[in-house]
Amino acid sequence: MITFTSGKLINQGTYKSFQPEKIHRQWKIENMELLNLLSQADRQLGRLDMYSEYIPNIDLFISMHVLKEATQSSKIEGTKTNIEEALLDKEDISEEKRDDWEEVQNYISALNQAISKLEDLPFSSRLIKQTHKILLSGVRGKHKLPGEFRTSQNWIGGASIIDATFIPPIHSTIDEYMSDLEKLAHSEEVYFPELLKIALIHYQFETIHPFLDGNGRVGRLMITLYLVEKGILKKPILYLSDFFERNRTLYYDNLMRVREKNDINQWFKFFLVGVIETAKNSISTFDKIMKLQQEIETKLQSLGSRSANANIIVKQLYQHPITDAQKAKKTTNLSLPSVYKLLEELENRKIIHEVTGGKRGKIYYFRDYINIFSNEG
Repeated sequence: MITFTSGKLINQGTYKSFQPEKIHRQWKIENMELLNLLSQADRQLGRLDMYSEYIPNIDLFISMHVLKEATQSSKIEGTKTNIEEALLDKEDISEEKRDDWEEVQNYISALNQAISKLEDLPFSSRLIKQTHKILLSGVRGKHKLPGEFRTSQNWIGGASIIDATFIPPIHSTIDEYMSDLEKLAHSEEVYFPELLKIALIHYQFETIHPFLDGNGRVGRLMITLYLVEKGILKKPILYLSDFFERNRTLYYDNLMRVREKNDINQWFKFFLVGVIETAKNSISTFDKIMKLQQEIETKLQSLGSRSANANIIVKQLYQHPITDAQKAKKTTNLSLPSVYKLLEELENRKIIHEVTGGKRGKIYYFRDYINIFSNEG
């Protein structure tokens, strides 16, 4: 990358804040290794996008992709809810784990609503603020201005601003930085490959750190929103938080390296490797889902007249892979005795697994499906 300057430290009296350079400008790529990675990333995204067109009922599986993204993105911030816990109802979560569980549920709501809003609201500060408001609603960050840019100084790392690892720009400059970021996102006069644009936007957003809390989660969520808005993906099926979580130290180190050493190339490479690896893992996940679907269809055929209702339950399980008799009754409109019989048949065929071991209040897991997402990559 030619002559990139990340920004400079500005003395604010008792501390120095980092004021980044604006990013809405002409860019030039000269690194062949970067161009090669960009080509691979584009190719893998194209393959993944093709899957989204050819897989019937792909919307059934997107909710599990979103759920995995929510648990992994929140995990980076120290939240300890796993996929199986995130699938449970609130009353089934122990008191000490409820705060974490609620943060994950908020992330799911924030992402789903942001994607639906893209139809009439562009990728913008307004959309980002609305998403942030949902993310922090009623959870630990609820007193940290949900849906509003900060009006005071924040910092990253360290017990106080004195020993902070990084101090973002002063609050009075946030609006102009976010406006600049928006301009790059929608610029027609600045040509820059979209994958590098969103990599740059993510870096800049994390550097601006415009909110008092939730910046990391919003910044990662923005990646998927951007790819969908730009038509690079028809469906929201690429989520980088799992890659960032597995390479958490590198993720933070590479962001800091840009600020300290002006090394944007290293961040771009790391980001593109993440896109390539994540797209390949997502393709593998869809392959496993299709294989599982075929196996289950074969098993259901032996149910004869009950196979239609069994199919209804299984279809629901692809969206939410935990069920009980009441949920199955609501889905099928069958009587409770018929539902119990049907769930027993599904359990006998090892499609679902009962986890409580009790006579009453039985809960069934669609274990093979959950495992595809738990073990991805």
